[in-house]
Amino acid sequence: MPDTRGAGRARGVRPWLAVPLLAVLLAGCGIRATEVPTDFGPAPSRVPCSLSDVSGPSASGGAPQTSAGVPVQVFLLCSSQLVTVDRAVRVPDGTGEAERRVLVAQGLLDELARTPRASETEAGYTTDVRGGMSVSGPGPKDPEDTLRLSTPPADLASYALAQIVCTFSDSAAAEGDGSVVLGGPGAGPPRRYACTPEVRSRPGAQVPPSSGVDGG
Repeated sequence: MPDTRGAGRARGVRPWLAVPLLAVLLAGCGIRATEVPTDFGPAPSRVPCSLSDVSGPSASGGAPQTSAGVPVQVFLLCSSQLVTVDRAVRVPDGTGEAERRVLVAQGLLDELARTPRASETEAGYTTDVRGGMSVSGPGPKDPEDTLRLSTPPADLASYALAQIVCTFSDSAAAEGDGSVVLGGPGAGPPRRYACTPEVRSRPGAQVPPSSGVDGG
């Protein structure tokens, strides 16, 4: 009877011989063998200044009030630039135009002073506006659209002033022409501040330009 033990051993070895043989063939074809599994690195992180819900209601003064309030937008800081986020402020129904302007401005100021939401903080959003600041309407000799801050605008850091000017000028608190008339708590004359593209892109280096205004 033929001895088949050698053949059995040969058949048992052949699959193991095939592995290095395959590696040699792959190397001959210019293909480098890789180990499995392959490490593809850490999962991608959130893109800075990118939010999934950046689009939202306009800050237009004509936006209807919902249960959450009047839809508005405020300017926060991200990557040393001004970027908008959606918010809402409460204004009682039947409020007169002059009082409404002040209430909207105060609501915007309060939102600017709040710590950004968790998703915004994760994306790199910050604010330089500090809490405790208040807004009042025009003095006896001021233009009717004047907003007076409890902190003189000249005393604010450039980032904070840029946030306030651009937020106010783009809201129902102003006339909608890209500027806002601001004054301090005293009797000093107010000035008209403009939110320019340069201010939005470089708020730390570009102070909002201002000009004098005629009295009311």
